[in-house]
Amino acid sequence: MTKTHIYCVPGLAANTKIFEFIKFPIEEYEVHFLEWLIPESINETIEDYAARMCENITEDNVILLGVSFGGVMVQEMSKIIKPKKTILISSVKNSSELPKRLKFTKLSKAYKLFPAKSITTIEKFMSYTFGKMTKKRIEQYQIYLSQRDELYLKWAIYNVLHWQQKETLENIIHIHGTDDHIFPIKHIKDCIEVKNGSHVMVLTKAPEINTILTTSIK
Repeated sequence: MTKTHIYCVPGLAANTKIFEFIKFPIEEYEVHFLEWLIPESINETIEDYAARMCENITEDNVILLGVSFGGVMVQEMSKIIKPKKTILISSVKNSSELPKRLKFTKLSKAYKLFPAKSITTIEKFMSYTFGKMTKKRIEQYQIYLSQRDELYLKWAIYNVLHWQQKETLENIIHIHGTDDHIFPIKHIKDCIEVKNGSHVMVLTKAPEINTILTTSIK
């Protein structure tokens, strides 16, 4: 049997360990994990960055899977390689699904208050933007947040706030938790809901997500 190849991209500042509980039937799928690249410059476009990420994909008709900002990235990648399916977990399909708090952070340029040279930049940014509850959760998952490069953090934070996609792409599967405090479900349309799923449900609700994935991609 010819296997379908699945390429997974983690969330902002995260490493691919976040996928450690996500499983696919090994007789049908081969899973690959894409770590974040260092941007060529702070001005590298998200389109050019996505093209560089695609250089690591060697098969045709693949499935792309992204968590949070990784979901944004796989959508940009899908415009280049035309995958079989694109799967989003705890992410957004267009800029209208971003919450007001993120839109305010963009307009106020408050994200510039946090120097990326600080190793706690991502925690400070998340705490300011998403509130104390998220800060506590982030502290619990330090092992998964290892991408601390200064250039990468500045670039990624800017691009999650300034993503310009207006329309939802075709062939998207969107899995979203009802208790996601970063991207509240009230702003999300046309998704498969995971009851009580938080923004880190890829870790805490993996069995349920695995069932949804196996059913949805067939």
